[in-house]
Amino acid sequence: MKTDLIKTLGELKTIGYKSRAINDEMIDNLILALKNGHNPFDGIIGYDETVIPELQTAILSRHNIILLGLRGQAKTKIARLMINLLDDYLPIIDGSELNDDPFEPLSVIAKHKIEEEGDNTKIKWIHRTERYTEKLATPDVTVADLIGDVDPIKAAALKLPYSDERIIHFGLIPRSHRSIFVINELPDLQARIQVALFNILEERDVQIRGFKIQLPLDIQFVFTANPEDYTNRGSIVTPLKDRIDSQILTHYPKSTDHSKLITEQEANLAAEQKTFVNSGDLLKELIELIAFEARESDYIDPKSGVSARLTISAFENLISTAERRNIINNEKKTQLRISDLFGVIPSITGKIELVYEGEQEGPYKVAQILIGKAIKNYFGKLFPTPDSLKKTEGESPYLPIIKWFQNGNKLDLLSELSNEEYKKKLKEVPCLDEVVNKYFSKENKNTKYLLMEFVLFGLSEHSLLSRFKLENGIQFKDMLSTMFTMPPEDYPDEDDSSFFRE
Repeated sequence: MKTDLIKTLGELKTIGYKSRAINDEMIDNLILALKNGHNPFDGIIGYDETVIPELQTAILSRHNIILLGLRGQAKTKIARLMINLLDDYLPIIDGSELNDDPFEPLSVIAKHKIEEEGDNTKIKWIHRTERYTEKLATPDVTVADLIGDVDPIKAAALKLPYSDERIIHFGLIPRSHRSIFVINELPDLQARIQVALFNILEERDVQIRGFKIQLPLDIQFVFTANPEDYTNRGSIVTPLKDRIDSQILTHYPKSTDHSKLITEQEANLAAEQKTFVNSGDLLKELIELIAFEARESDYIDPKSGVSARLTISAFENLISTAERRNIINNEKKTQLRISDLFGVIPSITGKIELVYEGEQEGPYKVAQILIGKAIKNYFGKLFPTPDSLKKTEGESPYLPIIKWFQNGNKLDLLSELSNEEYKKKLKEVPCLDEVVNKYFSKENKNTKYLLMEFVLFGLSEHSLLSRFKLENGIQFKDMLSTMFTMPPEDYPDEDDSSFFRE
């Protein structure tokens, strides 16, 4: 439809335009999308078998919806994508406050315009992006913000008595008539404000300062919240929760494959970063495993959750760590390194809520432990673990490496080493390249060097080498010699396996 040609109510009648309720509009467009194999929620990853079908069912049922889940589970993004189920353009009476339907106007102003101008009443077409309103629930939100209030300035300017409805200044909800209205973090909304939503959800009318105005508002309500039991900030009052028809539970990615897709999609990387920093699958996998480890960690509050934003920020920091080294060494291209993972610690510490045990360790130490666990668990998927080799006949391929360190040698992998210096350092360790070639003979040279470094980290996680965090890098040494030369007061407890990774 060429909307620019339809400018009056009469012209709208001529083409036989028929208004639809927003629920019918969304249902029609959803049905069309499903039949054509089109996904209105493109970019939402990992919910194809869980959240999306439930959301589509709720829309087909004409339900108001609450998306319930921990932080970083794409609740707001899902709500914003619902505008894809609206028509491209919608006609309203030009100058109306409430997106008034030309055939069924609600506001006094719109009704007066039609009475005075008839079929010559001007029509305005609004794009679907203008039919979405989002409000973050905060303690300072008032009934006037959401529903409306009497405007004494308007009364004085128009010389109207306080009994005239035209002095009302409508809030966000009435102004979202024929639109999608989203309230994020609903439990944060004060209970008395939640009560004010009852009539709107049930009776579709509003009450403002003594005015009882029958406004059959046509709104698709979407709410988002953390589970009630998981927040100390507030809760959803039971009568309001009862009036929200469908409750849909969101979740974190169930596999690292989905998690990697989300991270790559959402990470804010410059084109130059993608060009001269070779990320590689190994580091991408480790970044996601850090978040998976965090969600299972005894140091982190499971009720708070670990947002997907952790991996997004961590990946951005990882790339920037390599980019900084690249700039310092004036190189055209660089490869991510396992030691670069310590550059993502600031992205971890700010996005985890620690329990008492975690507070005792401190956020920095917890971040190191998460990185170590991710390396240890993934090491067993790429290389045979030292424990598994004990059960088989023959000499461990790691033995020459361990003996080299036992002979008093150490390896310092500084964070600002150039590509050539990095490779030269790894070559100092005998048989390290042989271990990698044994299991990954077909990989390219750069990946093999990365795997050589990974072997050292893996052996340290299995307590066969000690690993120390230097101010400007990582140092690997023999484990036993470290214990014998350290001061007695610093000697680790029997169960403190993390000592050898600090």
